[in-house]
Amino acid sequence: MTQPVAETVTVGPDARTIATLSRPGKSPGLIWLGGFASDMTGTKAEALDAFAARRGLAMTRFDYSGHGASGGTFAEGTISRWLEEARCVFDRTTGPQIVVGSSMGGWLALLLAQAHRDAVGAEASRLAGLVLIAPATDMTRTLMWEGMSEAERAALMETGAHQASSDYDDEGYLITRALIEDGDKHLFGDRLIETGCPVHIVQGVQDTDVPWQHATDLVSRLASDDVVLTLIKDGDHRLSRPEDIERIEAAIADIIAES
Repeated sequence: MTQPVAETVTVGPDARTIATLSRPGKSPGLIWLGGFASDMTGTKAEALDAFAARRGLAMTRFDYSGHGASGGTFAEGTISRWLEEARCVFDRTTGPQIVVGSSMGGWLALLLAQAHRDAVGAEASRLAGLVLIAPATDMTRTLMWEGMSEAERAALMETGAHQASSDYDDEGYLITRALIEDGDKHLFGDRLIETGCPVHIVQGVQDTDVPWQHATDLVSRLASDDVVLTLIKDGDHRLSRPEDIERIEAAIADIIAES
């Protein structure tokens, strides 16, 4: 079995060093977009790389700046920076691609789809499909800012940062004023989202970070596309159990079968 090739990509005028793992294989390739404060060696990413290897598919993973093996600091991270990195990694691939985005990566996957179609036109799009796992669309506004108390918002605006609690990290995670303000530039809001490709969403009903209603609302704004929503009644935000990963792999397999 071939092993993924580790490389680095330089992104942006500040020359951020982005670490990637690329597995050679056939189309459609898979591209993994991880979540906020996660990295490309997590359970789901590793499982999907093994899935790609079994099927002989190409797969690309990377760490956003300030994450994992990439350069930069987490506190400097914004949606604009991470989207720029995702676009750069996507543009280095060839042929049709299925973008698999988890949590924040789901939002970035939709933004990537929009930017790619705008850049090359609908007919030249290389997007074969999107698989969105608990997609945290518009998360900086609807899931972060609106979830804070008035005191937390005031402190964030005054100090520039807020340390939020997390069920998955005892130290919590950092939310910066720059992240919130930059995120407002990328909000989809209530408008329709045009991807031009099949979209499969996998969402846990027990998810306390991205409520399942967030996913059903997203489905209503993808009405013009081929959209499938799978709700896992006992699934949480991570969706990393073997049975959860099987559903994610099934969603990818369905898109491949349709293409």
